[in-house]
Amino acid sequence: MTMLVERLDLPTASARERSRRDTEAETVQFAQAALVAAKRDGLRLAVRARYVALAVIACLLLVINPSWKEQLYYVVLLGLFALIGWGQVKVGRLGVSRPELALLFCDLALLTFIAVVPNPFSSEHWPVAMQLHFGNFIYFFVLLASATLAYSWRTVIAMGTWTSVLWIVGVVWVWWQPDRAPELTARILAATGHDHRLFDLISPNSITFGARLQEIVVFMIVAVTLAIAVRRANDLVIRHAAVERERGNLARYFSPNVVEQLSTNDEPLKQVRTQHVAVLFVDIVGFTAFADARTPEEVVRTLRQFHALMEQEVFRHSGTLDKYLGDGLMATFGTPFTGAADASNALRCAQAMMAAADRWNGQRKAAGEAPLRVSFGLHYGPVVLGDIGLTCLEFAVIGSTVNAASRLEALTRALDCALVASDDLVTRAKAEFGNSDAAFRPLEAQAPQATRGLEHPIAIWTQPRTGGSGQN
Repeated sequence: MTMLVERLDLPTASARERSRRDTEAETVQFAQAALVAAKRDGLRLAVRARYVALAVIACLLLVINPSWKEQLYYVVLLGLFALIGWGQVKVGRLGVSRPELALLFCDLALLTFIAVVPNPFSSEHWPVAMQLHFGNFIYFFVLLASATLAYSWRTVIAMGTWTSVLWIVGVVWVWWQPDRAPELTARILAATGHDHRLFDLISPNSITFGARLQEIVVFMIVAVTLAIAVRRANDLVIRHAAVERERGNLARYFSPNVVEQLSTNDEPLKQVRTQHVAVLFVDIVGFTAFADARTPEEVVRTLRQFHALMEQEVFRHSGTLDKYLGDGLMATFGTPFTGAADASNALRCAQAMMAAADRWNGQRKAAGEAPLRVSFGLHYGPVVLGDIGLTCLEFAVIGSTVNAASRLEALTRALDCALVASDDLVTRAKAEFGNSDAAFRPLEAQAPQATRGLEHPIAIWTQPRTGGSGQN
């Protein structure tokens, strides 16, 4: 087999450095994509929550504001909040967005305006300070809670800070307003005497600075607490993205059903164990001569097409792509966990690969390119599984079964056939699916063959090349 690395002659250190940079870039890319998706979904959820909250508040207005003029005024303001929410979805994106921050500030400024400025359509002409007696500050918590669904922890803290500043400005503005009912204030002061706390509680002109300070302090405590929760949630999103990336990496080697098993199995792969598996070797015959007569770009393009076809069949038949071997590959069936049809899956996979290679060669002939011969070797037996290496780990499948499968693939040249399978594999496959299965019809029994590396001759079955197989 020809190793492509030998042709490219890349320095090992440079390759490792590029691999490390690529891994870091992929991690950042996955995290960014996860955060973007979380931000998009969070914004939509926050706006839906806003619409529900506005609808509930609109219904509440019927109870706390019996005058239809007052209700109409607040309904218009609720419509502005809905419009701001719609705008936040339109301009929202990951990272710092000035339009998005401007809309957040408009949210808080509008709510501050509603909380401190009397309703111009109200029939009552109470002192302005009465606005602070209605407890409207609690509506800021609605905006803060919805922000945790879509924004970063920094933005949540910023909202707490902006709210505090705007509320202080609003309270100062109220304090600056003249007393609209000085006679009422004087009568209340006379009634309360020297009890200033009681006067602050019942006087319509009292601002009660202590209560306003308490509102700000409690709001900031809640904002910081929610910011911490948002940060933890973002960390979970990033970790989830890392898990999905790991699943994606597993999917490059294992079939989807095996990936699902690995993701739910708590037993580590690095635990060394022995089990029976089917091993498949695939190789392009005479690829060295083919590559020497063509440009590196054409060689790589051909290998990519070939590997894509073979890889597809491995995963379709519940196999594991163990490794690429230049112009070939090694696949296993029954790793990391054994199944009820490992040997038959391996045989059917090899035959599906043969059919795919025939179709590929037909396309190559139609394009004026030379067809390629592909050979297959199959064996079933015990192997040792586990991680090998120290810093650069590899999940390895080793043992005489692997060596035998490789030797059987090489034996296809001497026997002039496309596939050589051991009797162990065929016997196991027949036990799984029965002798009548269509996969056994093309097979022909051969005399036992002496194979280098094996102590005794091994009984084999062969499958001839079809009419579409190329010659090289």
